[in-house]
Amino acid sequence: MNGPHDLGGKMGFGPVAPEDNEPVFHADWEKHALGVTLCSGALGLWNIDESRHARESLHPADYYSSSYYEIWVKALESLLLRHGCVTEQELQSGHAREKAIMDKPPLAAADVPAVLARGGPCDRPAEADPAFAVGDRVTVRNINPSGHTRVPSYAKGRTGVIEEAAGAYVFPDDNAHGRGENPQWLYRVVFTGDELWGPQGDPSLTVSIDAWESYLERA
Repeated sequence: MNGPHDLGGKMGFGPVAPEDNEPVFHADWEKHALGVTLCSGALGLWNIDESRHARESLHPADYYSSSYYEIWVKALESLLLRHGCVTEQELQSGHAREKAIMDKPPLAAADVPAVLARGGPCDRPAEADPAFAVGDRVTVRNINPSGHTRVPSYAKGRTGVIEEAAGAYVFPDDNAHGRGENPQWLYRVVFTGDELWGPQGDPSLTVSIDAWESYLERA
């Protein structure tokens, strides 16, 4: 879906201004937001792609007016509701009315470092040879699915060159909706600035994106 998160190459949102010596958290509640999100995800009721899709599905007015961790909290609320972990009444009151029934034990604080260190590898064995090779010219398909997708809007319909065939990985567009991992080859594709943004784009600028095989067609 074309969500509010897809701001790459778009004007009118102001400059990116990195904060010098930025702290990991700006407030204590952000620590709790991260912790609750991690512990909830460890229950195994949803995957990282569904979690990301929940954040990117917020209404644009809500998304743009929320801070980073506010977006996380709002998305987590929708996931907990969707999977029957809480009720709307419990969210409104801030108190549980019934004891939750979980198939997995909660994530203990002592286990968090190991869980984070292990991560969630998403590379998978390739089931077929790659359709494209390094040096091939490819065009990003102009697709606008209603569900989750990692196609950046600014690259749709643009032509670039395969820079690397990076291996096969879980396909997030399917994984986010419970349709299985369905791994695909992932490619790094490089574009020139004038290809992406027209004659006024800087032709000496290059931008690389990672694109799954189904996003591409031969130019």
